[in-house]
Amino acid sequence: MIVRTLKDCKNSERAVNGGNWESVRMLLKNDNMGFSFNITTIFANTETHIWYQNHLEAVYCMSGRGEVETLDDGKIYPIEPGTLYVLDKNDNHLLRASEEDMELACVFNPPLNGKEVHDENGVFALNVEALVD
Repeated sequence: MIVRTLKDCKNSERAVNGGNWESVRMLLKNDNMGFSFNITTIFANTETHIWYQNHLEAVYCMSGRGEVETLDDGKIYPIEPGTLYVLDKNDNHLLRASEEDMELACVFNPPLNGKEVHDENGVFALNVEALVD
């Protein structure tokens, strides 16, 4: 059994800062679950370009408000607590937080290794150094 607390993970190398966001990687590839799980905070009044070409992601908003815009069709979807959005087609998108931080629960397939950050195109690479516990 794996048991971790958000507090402990925040105070470890599992907390990765990407400038506009912080992601606490609670479950990773080396946990052998077939997916990863993180709590991500999108900082207030920011916009982040994301295009997960190598991953599928499901995102659940726990707190805060914002929006996600799919760049292929220009559609904008509001995000508020209780909203789930799923990037099931490797959607190229912009994620925007309003006047408060958004706290999101995120599941990735394939799982993250732990130290991923977005490249210049908003992509997480597949072969990133893994965290060692």
